[in-house]
This record gives sequence, C-alpha cells and structure tokens, in this order.
Amino acid sequence: MDAAFIAECADLSLKPAIVEQFVAAVGPGDPLAVTVKSGGRLILVPKPKTPDEAMEVIRQYVGQAVVRVGLTQFPAGVGVKDASALKPDLVDPCENLRMGTRMFSKIMRIVSKWYGNPTSSEVLPQIFEDAVYAWNTGQFEGESVFQAEDPGGTIVDRKEVSSDAADKPADATASQSEGEPSDEKEVGTAGIRVDLSRIGGQ
Repeated sequence: MDAAFIAECADLSLKPAIVEQFVAAVGPGDPLAVTVKSGGRLILVPKPKTPDEAMEVIRQYVGQAVVRVGLTQFPAGVGVKDASALKPDLVDPCENLRMGTRMFSKIMRIVSKWYGNPTSSEVLPQIFEDAVYAWNTGQFEGESVFQAEDPGGTIVDRKEVSSDAADKPADATASQSEGEPSDEKEVGTAGIRVDLSRIGGQ
C-alpha cells in the first residue's frame, strides 16, 4: 500500500505496518468488493463495476445478511437501522480505510485489555491475530466487537517500546488490570488470567 495513502486515510493510532498487515489479512484489495454471507454461507453476488452498483448490492442485502465492503471489508450494517441511511463513503477507498482502521484499532484495544494491557511488543502478533479473527467473526470472548464500547488506552507497540521498558520483568505490569472496575456485562466473559511470569525464575 502507498505510504501517503495510509498517512492520509488510516487511523493514526495504528502504525502503518499494522495497517498494511490488517488490509492484507482481511481485504481482497478491491475498493468495490462486496461480500455477502448468510448463516455462515457465502452468497454469490455480481461483482460491482462502479460505486453505484456496489451500493445497490449493499442496500439489497443489509439487514438480512452480513455484508462486508471495500478494502477493509467493513461491516456495512453496523450502527445503521435503515438501508437508505447507508452512504457511498463505504466504497470510497480512503473513507473505507479510515472507518475500517478506526474500528480495527478499537478491536485491538478490546483484545489488548483482555490480555491485561501488556506492554511487551512480543505480545503484539498474538493480539493482532486475535483482533483479525474478531474482525472476521464479529465476536471476541462472546462479545460483539463492532457494537462494543471502546475500552480506550493504547495498543502495544504504538510507539516503539523503549529498551528499559522491555527489560522490566513481566510481572511489573501484571497489577495494572487488577484495579480496573469490573463491568457487570463482562462477568462470565473474561478469560482466565493467571500470572505465570514467576515460574522457572523468569
């Protein structure tokens, strides 16, 4: 992807390298791509040649199937009650990248929070992988990630981790998540969090 395009359109909370990996992992590379799935099955739709054709297909299926659009395969129906409210922005390459990376950034923060907001850059590939899976399925730990609230915070390795931060023992950050207020909705959806960093004298 063009660096200038990423700089202009992508969400600033994601590093350009992550933006490229994200688009490569989820998107077909076609800004007019429309994917329609119902009940886990792919519905074959005519390949749109113009933004208008793409919007026609999107409006036809939104509300009765899962419709993914554009470079990032953004979920077209999120936050929209009526198909007429859908805007052609969905198939604009820059706007699609902006919406997609903003949403993916939120999903990465959700995943990162589940991991206890680690500061080590070594965890980033796992967080990214889980976030891509959550993007594709719409779910993470039983929660709908597209409708979920943004937990805030920063994503691991947004700024290069300084060498002294990398040298800190793993348990130096283990208490960060313990003091956070527990949301009632999250009860029963949290994973097991056990600090194993002291095993083996590490």
